[in-house]
Amino acid sequence: MEVGLARGDDIQQRLVKFAARVVNLSDSLPNTKAGKHIAGRILRSGTSPAPNYAEARSAESNADFIHKLKIAHKELNETEVWLQIIIESNLLRRELLEPLQNECNQLARILSASIKTASQSTTK
Repeated sequence: MEVGLARGDDIQQRLVKFAARVVNLSDSLPNTKAGKHIAGRILRSGTSPAPNYAEARSAESNADFIHKLKIAHKELNETEVWLQIIIESNLLRRELLEPLQNECNQLARILSASIKTASQSTTK
């Protein structure tokens, strides 16, 4: 983590960088019917977690915070599936996508842990 950044800022930056990588990925997909379809879908799901996380950080209640984190988490899960589809359909090489898959999975685990922690504080 960079000096001076709060943990939430660090996660926000990672989500923004992840979104930028997804933008570049979508532009690199083939200009075919399938490529265009998948590019649009992964562009939507892969860029959604960052703004949803930002909304969660300014949530009006713990329930609102949890709800927005769950949306961001769900979008990361969908992005992971699209990455798998890209690999399995040979639209791009696996080794090009593995670092992005890894970051997607790490971010999903972080958000999952945050959801669990926030949910536990609600039930106390």
